[in-house]
Amino acid sequence: MAVKIAMLAVFFAITIGVGLYFRKRNDTVSGFVLGGRAVGPWLTAFAYGTSYFSAVVFVGYAGQFGWRFGISAFWIGLGNAFIGSLLAWVVLARRTRVMTRHLGSATMPSFFGRRYDSNGLKTGASVITFIFLVPYTASLYNGLSRLFSMAFNIDFTVCIAAMAILTAVYVIAGGYTATAVNDFIQGVIMLVGIAAVIGAVLRANGGFGGSLAALASVSGEAESSPPGVFASMFGPDPLSLLGVVLLTSVGTWGLPQMVQKFYSIRSERNISTGTVVSTVFAIVISGGCYFLGGFGRLFDSPAMYSDTGAIVYDAVVPAMLSGFRPLLIGVVIVLVFAASISTLSSLVMTSASTFTLDFLHGNFIRKKPDEKKQLAVIRALIAGFIVVSAAIAVAQYKGGVSFIAQLMGVSWGALAGAFLAPFLYGLYWKGATRAAVWCNFIFASAFMILNILFRNSFPPILSSPINAGAFTMLAGMIIVPLVSSITPKPRKKHVDKCFECYDEPVAVKASKSLSPR
Repeated sequence: MAVKIAMLAVFFAITIGVGLYFRKRNDTVSGFVLGGRAVGPWLTAFAYGTSYFSAVVFVGYAGQFGWRFGISAFWIGLGNAFIGSLLAWVVLARRTRVMTRHLGSATMPSFFGRRYDSNGLKTGASVITFIFLVPYTASLYNGLSRLFSMAFNIDFTVCIAAMAILTAVYVIAGGYTATAVNDFIQGVIMLVGIAAVIGAVLRANGGFGGSLAALASVSGEAESSPPGVFASMFGPDPLSLLGVVLLTSVGTWGLPQMVQKFYSIRSERNISTGTVVSTVFAIVISGGCYFLGGFGRLFDSPAMYSDTGAIVYDAVVPAMLSGFRPLLIGVVIVLVFAASISTLSSLVMTSASTFTLDFLHGNFIRKKPDEKKQLAVIRALIAGFIVVSAAIAVAQYKGGVSFIAQLMGVSWGALAGAFLAPFLYGLYWKGATRAAVWCNFIFASAFMILNILFRNSFPPILSSPINAGAFTMLAGMIIVPLVSSITPKPRKKHVDKCFECYDEPVAVKASKSLSPR
């Protein structure tokens, strides 16, 4: 116990110290929200990765999908690395950085408002962002509580209070720069931690070969899951596996807290470095988490089941780790705490800045905004969002509302479904219309809300919020061009003004481009 507490104390001290160190460097909104658009490649890449992966992945997703799909869950990790990280950086990073700087937008709702020339779209996007980040935040608290209960045997509310206070202190004090620096530190902890945990899990079953052989002898609950299926390449349900890969990989392209990382990149060289670092980070962390979860059935224990005998997916990974040495458990606690804090800080920063800049100003505050007042409002909203989300997490836990993965599926499905297509088309295509964006916002939000309320009435394949979220994203890629083709075209002068930033000539070295002479 002393080892676990000491490790957490050191982590707390470093995190708070970084926040206090940067507290005097955030006297402007741009500095507080985007780090002055001058954040280096390693910090940006780690900020992207640590915002991507949290306790939701390590506890919720690894437990649920590792149990359901076995070793084939590793495909989810590969999808996160090569689609959610590598391809996202290649397709989005440069154009996002260029156009958002040209438009002067600091948030995704602001981008929609200026790109599509609509204050209403900006307000609508800010409301969607604020509402649907709440269940995601609750899922972070829930995942962390499982491990804290296993390691310290303390009340869930104590875990929430510690996480909330720590996040509030360093985010409110240090802003985006402190968050990015802490994300780097927390990312290093995650890399070391996941490697140690995977090594311990494999050793417990005779190494990789022994673990795979043992998993091949496990039978599923259904007759359609014969022995060996959980050690196969595509597992017992390839179609559902594909749905999870799509939601967790392509979904990041439309999440405000992820895309806004590209706003702060300093230079072109930073994008190249950030692409490589982010991809390698995702392979290790996401691939490692799902690989680890794939062996969950080898640690089958009563702690994984409810009183009715149903499997509790959120308890799978904590039960796997409960028998290991205290030092390793301490490493895991710090790993998951680091992952959760980094994601939570990104969520509250996104929510507070969006609500202040895109909802309050222009709708309720008409006067020209004052920098100090804006910062004060953003900081107050950060504190308020942390308190509200913590209260919801407590209510959700005590009421036994939903699994972690389901909560995250609802959040990702609504946000990515609403924003991915309008954002991607907005960067690359001049023909996307304001009406098309509104249709997509309404469709994705309504579809996910109906999925929550009337899940049993949906077709079996769409009853899961995971598959429903993947469906909304794919549907958006059709809705936007379809509706754009039958609705009034955007003003040519405005669209040309938005896209002129891509035509601006820049000087590059001969190694990057041949001279026309």
